[in-house]
Amino acid sequence: MIKVVVVDDHEIVRKGVIAYLRTEPGLEIVGEASSGVQGAKVVEETMPDVVLMDLIMDNGTGIEATRQIMSFNPHCKVIILTSYYDDEQVFPALEAGAYSYMLKTSSADEIAAAIKKAADGEPVIEPKVASKMMTSFRPSAVKPHEQLTDRELEVLMCIGDGLTNQEIGEKLYIGIKTVKTHVSNILSKLEVHDRTQAAVYAHKNGLFRN
Repeated sequence: MIKVVVVDDHEIVRKGVIAYLRTEPGLEIVGEASSGVQGAKVVEETMPDVVLMDLIMDNGTGIEATRQIMSFNPHCKVIILTSYYDDEQVFPALEAGAYSYMLKTSSADEIAAAIKKAADGEPVIEPKVASKMMTSFRPSAVKPHEQLTDRELEVLMCIGDGLTNQEIGEKLYIGIKTVKTHVSNILSKLEVHDRTQAAVYAHKNGLFRN
């Protein structure tokens, strides 16, 4: 049996996926969660073979949860199941250790098939995402901060000013979930572990405006 955990903050979506997967032979749902933080905890407790992971959630993004899961269970296959496929989501998710990347427009049959393929060592990448991967080249000479988007640079400036996520959202007129996503992407791209290290990196590389 393939042990599966489903992590999604939309209860209707989560329950619907679980209900279908329970009808699939060879699959066993061993846990569920509604946030990244809770998801990582459930995975650590159940040690599943495959995790279906949403990306944008309150209390810990899917990227953060995936990175944490890979730290204590590197053999687990995390399948990102999301509505987003922009560069700010795709590459950080894959860099965090995601094994497959699917969109929520996928059918229940396709999701079940992807789980079975992941367990067999075969990743499934949404065609739109695969296209981005094929056309995006990152020369080794490129510095980490040169991968940041303009918005991520703005958020990094705010981090350097000591602003909280709430204060950053108010200053830039963006939602708190969006702020958390940007912060997660910044930490991933700069290859640092926390906001303090991000601020130190920015100072060392002369990114802060006078």
